[in-house]
Amino acid sequence: MSTNATVRTVLVPAAGLGTRMLPATKAIPKELLTLVDRPIIQYGVEEAVQAGIRRVVLVTNPGNTLTASHFSPAPELEAELLARGKPELLAAVRALTGLAAVTTVHQPEPLGLGHAVLCGRDAVGDAPFAVLLPDDIIDAEPPALRQMLDVFAGCDGPVLLVERVPRDAVDRYGIIAAEPVGDGVFRVTDLVEKPAVADAPSDLAIIGRYVLTPDIFDTLESTERGAGGEIQLTDGLRQLLRIRPIHACALNGTRLDAGNRGGFLKATVHFAAKQPALAADLRDALDSLTQPATGG
Repeated sequence: MSTNATVRTVLVPAAGLGTRMLPATKAIPKELLTLVDRPIIQYGVEEAVQAGIRRVVLVTNPGNTLTASHFSPAPELEAELLARGKPELLAAVRALTGLAAVTTVHQPEPLGLGHAVLCGRDAVGDAPFAVLLPDDIIDAEPPALRQMLDVFAGCDGPVLLVERVPRDAVDRYGIIAAEPVGDGVFRVTDLVEKPAVADAPSDLAIIGRYVLTPDIFDTLESTERGAGGEIQLTDGLRQLLRIRPIHACALNGTRLDAGNRGGFLKATVHFAAKQPALAADLRDALDSLTQPATGG
């Protein structure tokens, strides 16, 4: 199967319970938590659009209608902004509707990333597609997905995004064994999900972005539950590696994990510092934390 077809669809798995961010995520999906001035999910959708992918398929749990609604028309809000003479805010709200073609499929049970991808099979069809995990927010130029698509154009198989992680953190990631074949490009020779530190084949971790070929779906159908009792995408890719080459692209940019409290705080500081209107306030706030307390 050639990979010459254009990647037009990105799957965005967003069916998790957000337990690392409770109680904030008790009523609000984690991907809708506000990061500076927009929700986490919007950063990922904007990255996909900037990479040339305008069809977004959200994989959510059946009870989640809020995430898709962020990208839906809001006639009452728009009318109120128009009446109040707030053209900039009105333009920002309307831009969300035209940002991408956003649809939703459901993952009935949280059975792992591989299962979430499998739930998108009918929506994707028989074409290559991308997968974007919204917790991993990436600040890069060109966008991370664009970097991967450039590699994908010259490969006959999937492309994974990787970065080096501390050796004592490898048990939190899918880890690849690989051979370098170009500047920041690797030929994958093996993959393992969340290995013990002593067993990890490298420190190259898969981080939240994939460009996949549709034959991954048949592979995932036959993939048994792995780490955590879930259907792991890494395990499915390991099976696919037997019949198709897989490559990895080293990230040129900054990844921020907004899926936990510490990472969310770092991401907030990172993106606030990039906005001139907020940067001075941010510096003042951080400086105030380093000043000694004064007595009353």
